[in-house]
Amino acid sequence: MKNTLILFGFLIIGLSVSSTLIIQQLLFNDDSKLYISNDTSTFLPANYNLKESINQDITNSRETAITRTVRKVSPAVVGINVTEVREYRDPFFSFFDDPFFRDDPFFRRFFGDRTYKKEVHSLGSGFIISPDGYIVTNDHVAGNAKKIVVTLTNGERYDAEIIGSDPSSDICLLKINGKNLPYLILGNSNDVIIGEWVIALGNPFGLFDINNKPTVTVGVVSSVDLTLQPVNNRYYRKMIQTDAPINGGNSGGPLVNSLGEVIGMNTLIYTGNTYSSGNIGIGFAIPVNKIKRVVEELKKNSKIDRNFWTGLSIQNLDERISKYYGLKSSKGVVVTQVQPGSPADKAGIEVGDIILEVEGEKINDENDIKSIFNEFRTGQIITLKVLSNDKIVERRMKLEKR
Repeated sequence: MKNTLILFGFLIIGLSVSSTLIIQQLLFNDDSKLYISNDTSTFLPANYNLKESINQDITNSRETAITRTVRKVSPAVVGINVTEVREYRDPFFSFFDDPFFRDDPFFRRFFGDRTYKKEVHSLGSGFIISPDGYIVTNDHVAGNAKKIVVTLTNGERYDAEIIGSDPSSDICLLKINGKNLPYLILGNSNDVIIGEWVIALGNPFGLFDINNKPTVTVGVVSSVDLTLQPVNNRYYRKMIQTDAPINGGNSGGPLVNSLGEVIGMNTLIYTGNTYSSGNIGIGFAIPVNKIKRVVEELKKNSKIDRNFWTGLSIQNLDERISKYYGLKSSKGVVVTQVQPGSPADKAGIEVGDIILEVEGEKINDENDIKSIFNEFRTGQIITLKVLSNDKIVERRMKLEKR
């Protein structure tokens, strides 16, 4: 009887342990064997490490070239707050714009121009290009600023000075007093591939000021080498088009490729009509190769020397003029006047000549040729291909100081 009780006790204990293990296994919802640590109260599935590995893989899969690039370049993107003094005309005295009043000394003596000045605050974006604090942005962001405050992603704020600004190319170079600052690598815009992924960073609508971080948008390069219509005497040539959303305040921020290299500076958006200001997926960036050239000149001279003249007057070709010259297209411009003794006169250009190319670039219209001449400097000798007396000839013209 005693032996029977002992056997019955062992049976009860065995069933208890077995049921505990089965329950633990069911709680883990895992068909694999159990791993029992030295702490007998702890039960872990045998594939616990495998699950951790899978979770890590999921985390890693969220890391892409885009996210790595954003983390790499973000510290060198800055927010720019600008205080500018602008002159306004009192609308009540707008009737003085009439020549009768404007040119009359009596009215000008007693009423003057009736203008007033006002401080205006605006914002934009920029990016650091050297560890000692050189910053690139747009001229329309900071070129006329009275005061500029630059905010870094670590929250530090610096007063910035304008080293030089070029309204024609819409490029401005700033400097802050910093050391060992994060900076961006300037790439090669000639290597840009249509369709490649790009990232636009900046300070749209002042959101940078909320958390000291740039806003990131992603898209592709939609097109390259686009010459746009001039805006306020700013000329935009060989622009990069992207569908990465760009909005107000993004101006001056970098457009980078998936390697983290700057390929352009976000500058313009196309909104579809005059009354709209939002993004519709068409933005434009100044190519970085142009930025590099202008920045080097601004460092040396604080301005770009375009104080040259040509002595040319031109107009667009139209269907009538093209037909008169027997041309198959209306691309090019016709010379309507050449000032005696001017660089154009010395180069042998005559009234009636049609300019087809300048320095190997085809001319479509007046905007094209004005935009191309904006790339030249005083003293430079350029080559023009013209149709003169039914023959296509080349003329070399020196851009003499005005």
